[in-house]
Parts: sequence; C-alpha cells; structure tokens
Amino acid sequence: MGTGDNRKVIRNLLEEAEEGDLMGAEARPGFISADILDDNWSGSKCRENETLPQKEEQRRESFTGKKRSMMMEYGGAAVGPASTAVVRQVKVGKECELRIEVGPDTPLRLRLLTGTAEIFGTEISPGIWLTLTPRLKFSVFSWYGATVEMDGTTETDYIADETPMISYVNVHATLEGRRNCAKASSSDSDTYQGPRVIVVGPTDSGKSTLSRILLSWAAKQGWKPTFVDLDIGQGSITIPGCIAATPIEMPIDPVEGIPLEMPLVHFYGHTTPSVNADLYKVLAKELAQTLERQFAGNAESRAAGMVINTMGWIEGLGYKLLLQAIDTFNVNVVLVLGQEKLCSMLKDVLKSKPDVDVVKLQKSGGVVSRNSKVRQKSRSYRMREYFYGVVNDLSPHSNIANFSDLSVYKIGGPQAPRSALPIGAEPAADPTRLVPVNINRDLLHLVLAVSFAKEPEQIISRKKITYLAPSTRQLPSRFLIMGTLTWLET
Repeated sequence: MGTGDNRKVIRNLLEEAEEGDLMGAEARPGFISADILDDNWSGSKCRENETLPQKEEQRRESFTGKKRSMMMEYGGAAVGPASTAVVRQVKVGKECELRIEVGPDTPLRLRLLTGTAEIFGTEISPGIWLTLTPRLKFSVFSWYGATVEMDGTTETDYIADETPMISYVNVHATLEGRRNCAKASSSDSDTYQGPRVIVVGPTDSGKSTLSRILLSWAAKQGWKPTFVDLDIGQGSITIPGCIAATPIEMPIDPVEGIPLEMPLVHFYGHTTPSVNADLYKVLAKELAQTLERQFAGNAESRAAGMVINTMGWIEGLGYKLLLQAIDTFNVNVVLVLGQEKLCSMLKDVLKSKPDVDVVKLQKSGGVVSRNSKVRQKSRSYRMREYFYGVVNDLSPHSNIANFSDLSVYKIGGPQAPRSALPIGAEPAADPTRLVPVNINRDLLHLVLAVSFAKEPEQIISRKKITYLAPSTRQLPSRFLIMGTLTWLET
C-alpha cells in the first residue's frame, strides 16, 4: 500500500522506558543534516510538415543563451570570504566539461566568471558562488567555453573533451518535438501522448544524471515534465526504499536537488526488490495509475510527458521488473546507457511494439564506479539529508509517544497454515497483506513511514517509544509501515 511522503518518514530511536534514557535521544541543537544517436532514429511522430532542428548548433542554441530569466541563484545562503584553501581559476573549452569530485570533509565553492556553463543541465548564474556539498561528484559543462573559479579542496578535478552531451542534446531535441506534437494534437490522435522516457542501464552508468539533464532542459523550455524514480536503492526524490514521482517545474537546483513540495511517494521499505517483488510491482502499478489520472485531467502535463529513472539491476528479476515498468508506464522511448547486450535484448522483446523506440547512448567517462560499501554510505547520507537538509538547514526533533498511541505494520504476510486452507490448496505468502508488528527492540533504527490510515485495528502495548521526526508537530497518523530499511545516525 502506498503512503504519502510530505516529509513524514520517521526514524525510530527505540530506547528503554526509563526517563533518563528517553531524554538522551533528543536531537542535537543547531546543525541537525558519443555516440551520436542512430541516424535511423529521429523519434518524431509529427506530421510530415512538422520538423525538428536539424543541426546540433541549432539544438544547442534552443536552450542556451535564451530564457535567462529562468536562471537561478543556487547554492543556499550566502557564504563569507574565501577560505584559506587555494582559490584557482579553470578554463573550460567549447563542448568540454570540468569533472569534479568534492572531498569527503569540506564543501567546495564554485562560481562562473565568464562564458556559459551548466551543472546537470541547469545553467549556472554568473558571479554567484555555489556551495557544493562534501562527497558530491559532478561536472561543469560548457557549450561555448567558460571560466570558473573554485575555492576549496577536491579529490579529483580535470578537464574532459570527450563527452556524450551531443547525443544527449539530440535526444532532448527529439523529445521536444514530441512534446510539441502532443500539445497540438487532439485526444484521438496517435501523437496525443507526450514522450514517456525510461532510462535504463547497469549500476553506475549515469542514469540519474541523464534523467536530471533531460528534465532540466525540458523545464528551461517551459515544460513541466514528471520525474518518476523507481530506484529504491538510492532514491533521487526522497529517501531510499521508496518509489516516487514529482513534477519538475524549474531546472533542478544543482545543490538542493529535486524539490519535495509535491511528491507522490509509495513506501516500499527495502533497498532491493527481491525482498518482496510482488509488492514492488503493485506499488509501481499504483503509481502509474495515479499519474494516468493526473494526465487525463491536465493536458500540459500529458504533453510534457515523463522521465523515469530505474535501478541498475538488469538481469534476472531486475530485467523482468524493467519490462514490467515499460509496460505499466506505457513507455514510448527507452534510453539504454552503456549496455549493448541490454539494448539488443530490449529491441528484440519490444519489436512487437512499433511505437516504442529503443536507443543506445554512450556512458559518460565521468561516471564513478561504487562498491557496495560506498553505496551503503550513500544511502546513509541520503537519509541524513532528508532529516537535516542538504546543507544542514533543517532541524528534526526527537519526540516521545506511548506504544498505545502507535500501530506498526509490515507489508507481506507469512504463509497461512494448511489447516486454514481449503482441501487441496497450497499455502502461499500474501505479498500485500498487512501484518501487525510488536513494538520492541527489534525496531531500533528502522525507518517507518506514516500511513494516511485513520481507523485503528489493533493496540499493541502501553509502553513508550522515542522517534526522530522532521518537525515538532504531532504525527498525522498513528499507523506506521515497516520494512527492512534502517538508518543509524553517525
């Protein structure tokens, strides 16, 4: 069952009932968290008299150097004088990018001095210092050349003159043509639906980055595409363990990331779909149906379409879930990053759907490979950002509630005993069954989602629980959903 986000995911800090132990769980005050596209693929479903830009120069010009009013002063609060770290200027050549890995302990300040440049598809305002958080990996790309200034230390920074951005901008131009066709079409036309793009590929292939770039470019053109995140392992919209969708109305802030004002979130509760694949399918289907209803009543959103980010699991069950997502969300463009085998498999299985285009794109050389330990740390950082903010500008609160005021459930029941089944029936687990959970120390550090349910079904006990919530307000519901997702603040 789905649960709304609205910053209502809470972290359990289960402590002993003694008052002294409970008070010790209070939150700290103050700082609290190219390959060029195949020549045979234009993707255009327009009528013959409707054309798309034909030259890369025209395509670049369509979203660079224009609509300057949409440029934003990113980077959070103003920063004081330059630090004692070396301040240096770097020239970025035409169609080149400066690839940067920020150090693990201190932020990096960066500003644009001359020319034009962008981060993840969002243009940088000239002269404004951006404060990039520790451990961030990003690139500053320029279509026509730029000079940037950096203040701080980096683990790595270098200029790359081979990037896949030309192929990415060709994709953008094609999607732009489809959006215009959808906007001008009647409801009974084949081009009525805008582009529904799914980005697929193995782990560490740049799927999230490409999704952000395409979304920011579309937003700069005045569209409001929907971003769908099916990657429960990392989470681009909210915390890991969730699938979510949100409209993108402005180019995405390179520091703050995806805005959380209007997300539609379903809490899965695990970081891998193998724990309960059937539940994952149910939640994805529910999310898709909700978006379909929204598109039916909003022609602008329907024409803008969606960009879907996916997991890096592309074999076995992961591949089956990928095919299910393509079907569930009625995808018409599949972008495959850096995997010829996957591209070939998808082309073969989708050849019966002529309206679905499968396009292979080059993986960026700036993508950094991560091992399981690094991924686990990344999930922990995402959790902390949820409660404390990207730049530690939020202040969560430790609260105390009676056990009797809360009801905790998990989704996915055990097999029913044979004695309770009809003769001849085999016991089977119910992947969507709600099962009450006893509140005990097994819940320590588990992340729970707040349900919108209103009526109690069972009172668990009469002890107390301490939890960390994003605000001081009372929980909007007593019903909490549990998975295997954990977070231990460090």
